[in-house]
Amino acid sequence: MTEYSDGQIVELFKKGGGRESAFTLLVQKYQERLYWHIRRMVADHDDADDVLQNTFLKVWSGLDGFREDSQLYTWLYRIATNEALTFLKKKRSSLFLSIENLDYQLGNSLESDTYFDGDAIQLKLQKSILRLPDKQRLVFNMKYYENMKYEEMSTVLHTSVGALKASFHHAVKKIEKFMAED
Repeated sequence: MTEYSDGQIVELFKKGGGRESAFTLLVQKYQERLYWHIRRMVADHDDADDVLQNTFLKVWSGLDGFREDSQLYTWLYRIATNEALTFLKKKRSSLFLSIENLDYQLGNSLESDTYFDGDAIQLKLQKSILRLPDKQRLVFNMKYYENMKYEEMSTVLHTSVGALKASFHHAVKKIEKFMAED
């Protein structure tokens, strides 16, 4: 199978005749990376699938207007991030949960998740990450799991590099504290 560049995919999409093919190529190229990004935020497999589907619906409706000022993946990542944060906010308000209670609920759902195959240490790490505020969790996941550079994160999150470094530092300190608890 030929690997298409982002520019080729966008061009094929905008031509009109190859919209579905181009979108299929885009989904195939990015769905797994976006799924795991979302999954680390929402914890639950089914919720991550729903958020991913919403992400791709927004991409479909907005790809014509993609100006290519940024990389395609950065744009996709921003949409996925916003969708995940919106989902978490709606979940909190619909269940009338505080941030701490939602994080506790997400951690418990992780334990019963048939798709989670980690050991006790990995489970404790994931629960610790889920206890972080959304922004710190997001920055930690992007840096730790995706090895994303601060400059890339800055583009995705519209935040300064300095603020991202501070968020990551605070997240690491909190995770260390959570991991040390019994």
